[in-house]
This record gives sequence, C-alpha cells and structure tokens, in this order.
Amino acid sequence: MTNDTDSTRTAIVNVDITGLWNTPDSPRPIDAPLIADRPDHSRWLADMDGTPTLEEGRLGLYDRFDSELLHGEPVIVTSGDTGGWTRVTSPWQPYDGSDTGYPGYVRTAHLRPVEGTSPEELPGGSTAASIDAFLEEARTHIGLSYLWGGISPSGLDCSGLVHYSLRRLGLVFPRDAGDQYRACEDTPIEQARPGDLYFFAQPGKPIHHVGIVTGPGRILHSPSTGEDVVEEDMPAKRLETLTQVGRIRQLQ
Repeated sequence: MTNDTDSTRTAIVNVDITGLWNTPDSPRPIDAPLIADRPDHSRWLADMDGTPTLEEGRLGLYDRFDSELLHGEPVIVTSGDTGGWTRVTSPWQPYDGSDTGYPGYVRTAHLRPVEGTSPEELPGGSTAASIDAFLEEARTHIGLSYLWGGISPSGLDCSGLVHYSLRRLGLVFPRDAGDQYRACEDTPIEQARPGDLYFFAQPGKPIHHVGIVTGPGRILHSPSTGEDVVEEDMPAKRLETLTQVGRIRQLQ
C-alpha cells in the first residue's frame, strides 16, 4: 500500500481475523501471533489463556485492542503504510454517530488494496431481519469465552455479541454499546420484549455494558473477561445499573 493520502482508498481484509489496535505500539509480546503476516488467532487466544493472570492475558487488552476485522471486510484507508501498519476505518462498524466507521490501526499485510467497495459487497445487504433469527443466532454463542474487542465466533465482548449476531443476519449495526443505544429506539424498561437490548451504566457514567432481552428479566450477554456468554435471569448487580432499553429498528 502507498503513502498517498490525497484520495479516499479502500482495502479488503485478506486474513480470517485481524486486530484493530489503538496505536501501532499497542500490541504486547504475547500478541505476536495475531500481528504476524499470517495471523494465528487460535494460538493468540491459547497463549493469553496460558498466562498466570488475566491481566497478563485477555484483561490486558483493555485500552490497546479496540475491535476486530473479519475476512472480506472493507475498510477505508485514512493513513498509508507506516512501519507495517495502516490506519483505517471500518464502515461495517458504525462509530460515534457516523457511518464513517470504527477507527484504528491494522497490519498492512492483512489488507488487500481495492479500487472501491460497492453496496453489493455488504454482508447480505439486508435492511431487516426477524427477532427470532437474531435470538437464534445470538444463542449459538452461549459458552463462548469473553474477549475484549472480539467480534468473531472465536471470542466476543458484550457489544460484540450484539454486533456479530446482527452482522450474521446481513445487518450493519454499531460496534460499541453506547453507539448501539443511540442506533436504537428508546423504549421504557417495563416494555422490554425479546430481541430488545438492555443497557447498563453507573450513575453519571457512560454505558458500559449491553445484553439481549430474551424474556421478562432474562438476559443473554457476554458478561466480562474470565466469563462466558450466558443466558440467565438478570443478576442483582446488573439490575442495579440497568438504565435503558433499546429496540433495534431493523428487527421485525
């Protein structure tokens, strides 16, 4: 890829899964399998899970690892190759109130330059899907280990579970919980129905967690590092921080 930044350029992810990092200096030595020219996502997870503490493994991704990009995903190049890294935004991951896409750094070797990306290349190109299909897809990930920044069937965080399940149905939906709430129709908590999203925040703080409503007081979510995707009655600690319910506009 070139260093020309005078025009908008696009690229396609040409590996199964790659990381979207906060800076080129964000990866740790243990992250080497994921940033190799031929990334090994499974080895990366195994190495992190083999560390003595969560902080040395998966928990240490906080403030380093922002999201993932999957094979065939288009990105907009915002800054050309520097030291083997390219800064991009991902239009399939709407971010911060715009559709420009989630920003971050990705290994240049994990991208294939293209002339442009047509609407036909979106995942399925759907504008609507059924609530039942969404719940069915989300439930297929029960038991999967939490991965900060994860949006693949190898690991999901709380908003990644929502994002990836909708992506599998061909829907483009924001990556982060706060953006997901803003993309939804605000709904009174007492009117929550299956397929809606529960949002959680400490008083005066931004939304920090999201889960999928599966029934009265029931939630399907990826709780936190060290835990697995689970469907359960709402835990007391979650009830204390439940602040909003959002209805996904594309679900019918």
